[in-house]
Amino acid sequence: MGCNEPEIDDAKPVHKVHLNGFWIDRTEVTNEAFAKFVKATGYKTVAESKSKSRSIPPVQAELLIPYALVFAPPPQSVDKSNHWQWWRRVPGADWQHPEGPNSNLSGRMNHPVVHIAWQDANPYAKWSGKRLPTEAEFEYAARGGLDRCKYSWGQNLKPGGKWQANIWQGEFPSQNTREDGFDGTAPVKSFPPNGFGLFDMSGNVWEWCSDWYRPNYEGAKEVDSNPTGPSDSFDPTEPSVFKRVLKGGSFLCTNQYCSRYMVGARGKGDHKSSSSNVGFRCVK
Repeated sequence: MGCNEPEIDDAKPVHKVHLNGFWIDRTEVTNEAFAKFVKATGYKTVAESKSKSRSIPPVQAELLIPYALVFAPPPQSVDKSNHWQWWRRVPGADWQHPEGPNSNLSGRMNHPVVHIAWQDANPYAKWSGKRLPTEAEFEYAARGGLDRCKYSWGQNLKPGGKWQANIWQGEFPSQNTREDGFDGTAPVKSFPPNGFGLFDMSGNVWEWCSDWYRPNYEGAKEVDSNPTGPSDSFDPTEPSVFKRVLKGGSFLCTNQYCSRYMVGARGKGDHKSSSSNVGFRCVK
């Protein structure tokens, strides 16, 4: 488990893990599946829920309007050190309106649901009789039976000249050449499954894991058995924000900025936040 690639600085040390058997969804949770959950329960996601001000003095009312983060490509090349140049806070963006209040899910019911916070994924998992995967479970499943390969399909990013996942092609973040056929999310099962018959374990959307995030695997045992991650969260870049692990990368990943579609790589996210490239799948 883990990654020794020099550009991946938070997935070390590489270490051995033993896992008991488990079942995992073949695909990311789709808009169709999440809609059934919402219809059955009346659930409102974090992105749909008005914030409550606890600050003194109170925050202005207009700042409490629900919003979510939406990818917005800039019209020209930009300095990649500032990610706010391609993310926008969009009021009214949520799982039913991925780009904002004027968008909808028409033709996208078999796409992965997005704008799902970690706090939203858990109620769905419980309702479906499942749970979120641990980071170790996700990584094992993503490997598809291969041993220490970079990608869920092998060692080469583009075997036979064919893209194996929905990731970014072109100059990031301003120009997506869409060589893989997609500009944003892709319908689940658009690319070949891995060796375990699982789809989109790399690319398409980031996927929540149950583990708290810390920037390394310090304290990992020589052979870690069924690890569930650290007892709390700490990200030195944002020490006051509680974060959970994300795995798999998304349609925005590229070796120019974020090559974390590699199996051993990892991401992180505020457990209360949502964006247009984050979804999930479940295990039991």
